Amino acid sequence: MLAYMTANEAAEKWKISHRRVLALCKENRIPDVAMLGNMWIIPINAQKPADARSQRHDKVAAETARPFLKWAGGKSQLLKELEKYYPFADGYITKYAEPFVGGGAVLFDILSKYNLQEVYINDINADLMNAYCVVRDNVDLLIKKLYTLQKDFLSLDTDGRKAYYLEIRQRFNSLHLDSDDRVEKAALMIFLNKTCFNGLFRVNKKGFFNVPMGSYKNPLICDEDNLRTVSEKLQGVTIVCGDYKDSADFIDENTFVYFDPPYRPLTATANFTAYTENLFNDREQIELAHFVDRMHQKGAKIVVSNSDPKNADTTDNFFDDIYSAHKIKRVEAARMINSNSEARGKIKELLISNF
Repeated sequence: MLAYMTANEAAEKWKISHRRVLALCKENRIPDVAMLGNMWIIPINAQKPADARSQRHDKVAAETARPFLKWAGGKSQLLKELEKYYPFADGYITKYAEPFVGGGAVLFDILSKYNLQEVYINDINADLMNAYCVVRDNVDLLIKKLYTLQKDFLSLDTDGRKAYYLEIRQRFNSLHLDSDDRVEKAALMIFLNKTCFNGLFRVNKKGFFNVPMGSYKNPLICDEDNLRTVSEKLQGVTIVCGDYKDSADFIDENTFVYFDPPYRPLTATANFTAYTENLFNDREQIELAHFVDRMHQKGAKIVVSNSDPKNADTTDNFFDDIYSAHKIKRVEAARMINSNSEARGKIKELLISNF
């Protein structure tokens, strides 16, 4: 009689994650695997399937996920530079952590290219992380609500749209994440993100979203295809809302970590954007550098991005000093979000790595 083991037992035997075993079962890559109730059971003599964590080229993973939100400081423009640091080819780095995930351009690039054992994302913005959870766990209802918002909004004239936008903004600010309105809250956030000025997420001192409506003729509020692709890619991803230091328990020598904190303002008046009520000052930038050093000691592969102070003051060595133990590369990036359109253009940003 054929003997079986559980997914947990297989994970321990094969020295891979429980999540990875479940994925192998769902992909029918283990012969004679079966379901007992809602639990996978695996033949006790089954061999660990060949490693398939290299870059995906198969039809199943052909779709590429894109950020489902516009986000100030998004890294889509820097992906070609950042992907040069991806350390997954050798097979030793099997985990990914992004403690300041934001819009997730790097996250979705990696999820679209690699099949990793474990992925961890975090951000202090509770509304943002709620949206990630809803896209992952309840995408059908989310899409239904977004289509309704899109239909209602696009059917109105300019004055009607302004009134509707303000009504949605007020409703968004009135909802609490400890209620049963998480899907609605996520739908309203996506709506506001697609219709507000410059796709900017900004809150006032009371924590209320206060960005005015933008000028878009026919904004795509419900991008169903991408939302479904993103939902698929997020399955099994650990989504956390909290302090970036909480990622320490996840990070180890098998982890690639990308830190994309709130950028240090280039001038005293440049910090016009507040993604949450909390600001990230120089003291906190230094604390992050110390945290990076601790994760470096754990053996993790690390990349940090930030603004280059030398854009405004060639004598400003702030990041050169606090990351003096690591490699610093200056790359060109476009300043896409600025209240003055004439101030948008090419500037230097920093990519800091420990390898």
